[in-house]
Amino acid sequence: MSGMLTNFFRLFAANSLNRGIPSLLAVLTGCIALVAVCALAQDKPLQVVEETCTAFAYAPDGRIAYSVRKLYSSRRIDYQRDDIWVLGTDGKRKRIVNGEKLVQGGGDVFSYAIQSLRWSPDGTRLTVEMLTSAMINAKGDTQEGEVTLMIDENGKEIKIIQGDSVIPDAYDATWLSDNATVVYLSEAVKPKLLFNIGQTRPAVGRGGVIFFGHTFSAVAWNAKQNTAVAIERNASLSGPPRLVSLDLAKESIRELATLDGYAGGLVLSPSGARVAYYRDADVLEIRELAHPERFTRIKVTFGILQWAADGQRLLLKRGLKKKTAELVWVRVPQTISAPGGGAIPEADVQPALHGLTFRDFELSPDGRQLAVIEPGKRSLVIYPAQ
Repeated sequence: MSGMLTNFFRLFAANSLNRGIPSLLAVLTGCIALVAVCALAQDKPLQVVEETCTAFAYAPDGRIAYSVRKLYSSRRIDYQRDDIWVLGTDGKRKRIVNGEKLVQGGGDVFSYAIQSLRWSPDGTRLTVEMLTSAMINAKGDTQEGEVTLMIDENGKEIKIIQGDSVIPDAYDATWLSDNATVVYLSEAVKPKLLFNIGQTRPAVGRGGVIFFGHTFSAVAWNAKQNTAVAIERNASLSGPPRLVSLDLAKESIRELATLDGYAGGLVLSPSGARVAYYRDADVLEIRELAHPERFTRIKVTFGILQWAADGQRLLLKRGLKKKTAELVWVRVPQTISAPGGGAIPEADVQPALHGLTFRDFELSPDGRQLAVIEPGKRSLVIYPAQ
């Protein structure tokens, strides 16, 4: 594209000297048209799923699990039960969960909306976070809740011994690498200010809280390694936040650094070597976990973050989760050392997908694809990653 534009600009210069303004304007028009054509070619989707998608997640091998909103009516109430599909790397789609037949409580009048999906490290199991509503009496009163459903890659429910296949009041759940253990967050200080970490082994029983006496503002799982990094706070929210490392198998905790502040957005790099989070509403802090005293700060608008596969960039959706906003690439400084005084530099930011806005996004594990949910229709669209 750059070579073609160079030739156009050479023609532009020659015409401006030899023919005057009319030809100059014609060449300018041609340049604009060429840029538009190249942009459209670059942004041509690899695939589009024209459904009302509520959530999606990449598997380690590039498959995508996605949920589709489904509405039903009974004599007493309208209700929602989302289906779950898997989009293969060959482009074929398979429905693995028929929401109408998935009943976890409340008889026929049970409604749920899927909030998030997450694959196990080997891509054979899923955790499904759902908002639920069940009618509890003949008056039509309902009880709201949040649960995590456990299923395999074919949609078969994974039941807890002598029980069902859901973990009540569980958030941000993930399978660990043994395919036998699910860890999750449960609310410790309302409204979702602090969390406990829970653990369930379906073949053994429901389990319960681990890391007794510790509460956390945020946790970033490294399920493949059975570890995590977290922001620890005491239950009264007094004192500074602490960045800690968690060994989920041994249930051990190690402090990495005491932080000046924490505002959200904790994400772990694919290699597990670095962690990024917002120190405040417009300052992003990046630390090396092997040397947590080394960190750097850059100014960038608050939003939802994901690391690129190579760890060189972060993809940022400005604003809050589940809200429509533009995507931008944030260049990660390569040299990280404890900063001295002076002004915090502005981040090196470049638009992604030409500044168009989206509701949700996720990069494929290999970094070659960028999947998004469009606003309005909520179609799932897959692009080549820029």
